[in-house]
Amino acid sequence: MTIPRTFFDIQNKARDVNRRTLLKGAAALAATGATMQAASAAAVAPLGQTGAPTTDTQPLPLGPLQGGRYPDSHLESMKKPKAPSFGPTGFPAFAGTMAVERVATGFRWAEGPVYFPAGRYVLFSDIPNNRIMRFCEDDGHLSVYRQPSMNSNGNTIDREGRLITCEHAGRRVTRTELDGSITVIADKYNGKRLNSPNDAVVASDGSIWFTDPIYGIGGYYEGIKAEPEQEKHNVYRVDPKSGDIKVVVDDFVEPNGIAFSPDEKKLYVIDTGFTDGPDNPSHIRVFDVDHAAGKLSNSKVFADMPKPSITDGVRTDTAGRVWLSVGWGDPNEDGVRCYTAEGDLLGKIHIPETVANLCFGGQQRNRLYICGSTSLYAVYTSAQGALKP
Repeated sequence: MTIPRTFFDIQNKARDVNRRTLLKGAAALAATGATMQAASAAAVAPLGQTGAPTTDTQPLPLGPLQGGRYPDSHLESMKKPKAPSFGPTGFPAFAGTMAVERVATGFRWAEGPVYFPAGRYVLFSDIPNNRIMRFCEDDGHLSVYRQPSMNSNGNTIDREGRLITCEHAGRRVTRTELDGSITVIADKYNGKRLNSPNDAVVASDGSIWFTDPIYGIGGYYEGIKAEPEQEKHNVYRVDPKSGDIKVVVDDFVEPNGIAFSPDEKKLYVIDTGFTDGPDNPSHIRVFDVDHAAGKLSNSKVFADMPKPSITDGVRTDTAGRVWLSVGWGDPNEDGVRCYTAEGDLLGKIHIPETVANLCFGGQQRNRLYICGSTSLYAVYTSAQGALKP
């Protein structure tokens, strides 16, 4: 700190230091030192867990997975043909001459992918490393989009092309504006902090629907350990005009991935409560949506997962089919499952890692991006994602 001093200069002669001012300056310096010491003792925590990138290990090879050929054996249809057929019969993951590819690697836990068509890139979270990554589709370039990211998890895009992010460490949902500034969409309900927002989806009316389990406050690996302030693990809706936040479902054990049907008349929400106990659900539920009233009704189980596996992320395509990530259990089930709108299993995409989440991308929205633990995978499909724009 600079001590205040007063100088009197009379025709460039002797300069006298004002003794009283010096004494005041010394007192101010002492007070400042005490204040700085107190501030240091009350220092705020870091902005989430700051992990170390996995640079010391040999990264997994990029390109088509080992054993990949046309048609790719990683694609499995539930409909078994009576005669030899070209590719998995009746499964829209098959697009002809293609194979499942690993397009990026070197992460600790990849999650929450979202595709930005204007830039032809995918953003996804690397939660323990406290960063959002960017994979450029046109040239395969990988870079860090944001660090620290407040241990971001789920990401999506709104109708204006803005990034919506669920943050574990921040215990909030944010929007990245087109100028790069960040707006807090939701961080409290009834005056109490949210638990740790996990995944979000934006309806055509601008409302934001998000899930709020407790995974991000359970320890220091994917966030900051803390006590939950919300009694229940809710699904919320943020009104597009007023910004008001309200609970739309309150009976989940651990609400997780969330997505609308292409006509937005249905809302799919995953419950990964099985992580908290063997008697809890590992399934996805579906609701009827009343957008005018901002309400859900007629809850039912859409599909159960084969325990101990769980599903984490969900997307729908233009035909109403439902695509779910699968992992944590039987390695033979790791990957993606595709269901009809009626809940019939069509097929599986086998990935050599636990899969957390997925999204459709590409200029035709026909490339499925898959976050599988340490890597980002991609496969061209014969389906188109329902997300707009």
